[in-house]
Amino acid sequence: MADPSRPREVDPNPPGEAEPSQPSEADPNPPRGAGPNPPRRTGPNPSPDGRGRPAVGVRGRTPEAADGRRRGAAWARTALAALLVLAALTAPHQPAHLTAGAFVRVPLEGLLVVALLLALPARARRPVAALAGASLGLLAVLKLADLGFLVTLGRPFDLVLDWALLDDALGFLTDSVGRAGAAGAVVATVLLLAALLLATTRSVLRLAPLLARHRAATRRTVAALVVVWLACAAFGVRMSPGVPVADAAATDLVGAHALQVRARLRDREVFAARVDDDAFRDTPGERLLGALRGKDVVVAFVESYGRDAVQDPEYAPGVGAVLADGDRRLRAAGFASRSGYLTSPTTGGGSWLAHATLLSGMWVDNDQRHRSLLASNRLTLGGAFGRAGWRTVGVMPAANRPWPEGAFFGYQRFYDGRSLGYRGPKFGYAPMPDQYTLAAFERLERARADRAPVMAEIALVSSHSPWTRIPRLVDWAEIDDGTVFHDASTGNPSSQPRAGYRRSVEYSLSTLVSYLETHGDDDLVLVFLGDHQPAPVVTGAGAGRDVPVTVVARDPAVLDRISGWGWDEGLRPGPRAPVWSMDAFRDRFLAAFSG
Repeated sequence: MADPSRPREVDPNPPGEAEPSQPSEADPNPPRGAGPNPPRRTGPNPSPDGRGRPAVGVRGRTPEAADGRRRGAAWARTALAALLVLAALTAPHQPAHLTAGAFVRVPLEGLLVVALLLALPARARRPVAALAGASLGLLAVLKLADLGFLVTLGRPFDLVLDWALLDDALGFLTDSVGRAGAAGAVVATVLLLAALLLATTRSVLRLAPLLARHRAATRRTVAALVVVWLACAAFGVRMSPGVPVADAAATDLVGAHALQVRARLRDREVFAARVDDDAFRDTPGERLLGALRGKDVVVAFVESYGRDAVQDPEYAPGVGAVLADGDRRLRAAGFASRSGYLTSPTTGGGSWLAHATLLSGMWVDNDQRHRSLLASNRLTLGGAFGRAGWRTVGVMPAANRPWPEGAFFGYQRFYDGRSLGYRGPKFGYAPMPDQYTLAAFERLERARADRAPVMAEIALVSSHSPWTRIPRLVDWAEIDDGTVFHDASTGNPSSQPRAGYRRSVEYSLSTLVSYLETHGDDDLVLVFLGDHQPAPVVTGAGAGRDVPVTVVARDPAVLDRISGWGWDEGLRPGPRAPVWSMDAFRDRFLAAFSG
């Protein structure tokens, strides 16, 4: 039995640590805790542990081997820290520049930070290193944000305005992958960004004392790299197209975003002054839209229906075949059409900016302008129709919350997803297929007896990403509450977004043609257009922002009114069709049909 009065012996070598070698008899300074009578070496082959075998650590490692492993791990961590710092400094913020050669650069900012750390006294070096590491992490986050926005929206991240898009992004994720999946994605993103900030800060803190210990070698290396930087800058050396080896991209990026912030702060006043400059603001209703009296006018936005859909060789054959077939069918039904292009203020997303631009006649390319517009008294296209005696409605099937903006756009009645009575399945982001949206509008508005002519803005969202489930056309008489669509859809692999995009646009355009065949008459005028091009992941870089726009009517007097526009005949605009800025449409439309 152990003596409770004796102190408990503690193993000096816990698991996972190497066992230190014991002192010899002649060692005048035995380790603390070795006791007055350290073990003696005995036998013909004395050993450090006194038991006839060499001292070893855990799992048979000698202390020298364990020390070597620790030194190797330390150097590996230092190398990883250096690579992380270099990658954060040299990583491109544009998708087109993401090549291996783009990382072969000499970052001027890194050389300046190293020189500063060497010049500082030891007491000031650590806080400066921590600040530099945190700044480097923020730079990396900014680059990632730019990459994400360029891939999805075709533009860099806006430090002033784009925070509001986080709510829309969360809504899109929730609609696409469910609430749990969206919450998981948000948590993972926050943790990854926090880990990146922590990693860059710790990396610079790890490297700073190492540079100070090897001050002379560091100075020589920095001096040599400065010479290399100057030579590469003088001769324009590049290892990757568009990416110079003499790199100052971090400074350029921060400077560009600083100018962006300044421009956004000034733009508020500039836009507010322009919004009141309206040639139609005081035009009385009897002088507006007289050439369309008695007709129903529908303005339909087809989600992501861009110029690439009718011109890119990957999409144009299929989409063009749908439009060509639609031309034949509509001509047989007595309709004619004219088509051109409008340049949208956005691409890849931000549909509300395109809607506001077309309907208000103002260039609304960011949320700050959008908010300023909604706070103004600007006459919109819906407001003009309402002033002239039309019943005005908005139909937004993807809206799932109150939409007070409808009052600004002049809508007397607004239909969101909940008020359309749909009981069928969802289709990815789209809560209902376009055919149901048009059928519900027909039932709720145009089928009413003793009604005034109606002007409607309708959002058709079946061609919204992610294009993983695409509806099929059904008999209009069988639509009812939409349950028929449970058996009227086809899947598309998420790994094939281009094919899904093409098929969804074909569906939306086929639905419009079928709607005109089924419900069109002499008193219906349809204007349909794209809100923006799809994301660059579908179109590729530099695709532009043009979208097709088409006016369809059975009454030839309607198209006679726009003959001076020079638009192409038919549903498909050709490559040389006129291109207008989208904010020009309201004034030209009102001028053409107001006499």
